[in-house]
Amino acid sequence: MEGFGSLVHLAGRFFGSLSPIGPPEAEVQWARDQLNEGEQALFDRMSRADRRHAIGVAREAKRLATAARMAVPDGFVQAALLHDVGKVEADLGTVARALVTLLAIALGRERLLSWQASPSRWRAQAGSYLVHDRVGADLLAAAGSNDLVVSWAREHHLPSGRWTVDPEIGRLLKEADGD
Repeated sequence: MEGFGSLVHLAGRFFGSLSPIGPPEAEVQWARDQLNEGEQALFDRMSRADRRHAIGVAREAKRLATAARMAVPDGFVQAALLHDVGKVEADLGTVARALVTLLAIALGRERLLSWQASPSRWRAQAGSYLVHDRVGADLLAAAGSNDLVVSWAREHHLPSGRWTVDPEIGRLLKEADGD
């Protein structure tokens, strides 16, 4: 299931996304304080559920790094906060995202990727959702993010052997994501 994450992770994200409650304002402000202006604009476009998830991942990544007594590089917190930012371009809700994931598993990811060029708005959105990693990396590069932030957005669904980010940093970020 490369490119989708574990079933436990997917189920957790689905049920967590059903809550209409966003993160507390203090947590949103903490997250925004970590980001440059372009990154802030992207973060603000994320859904309430995605921002809540992003803040949880960033807080957990910091906790894991502290517990491991690991010095984290510039961009570590930003990478945790913005790894899923490419989903903003697909503009799909929770149920539609779940449906796209299930269709990609059932019909094949490649088939749905071809939908990106479809004249059907929904099919185009579905295809875009499946490449949120690449889309996010492009958005972050345009926002002036550092290399770690851009790379992690692009690579967070890849097997660790294909990461260009430091394997220990990637492992912490992946574990924090619960994936």
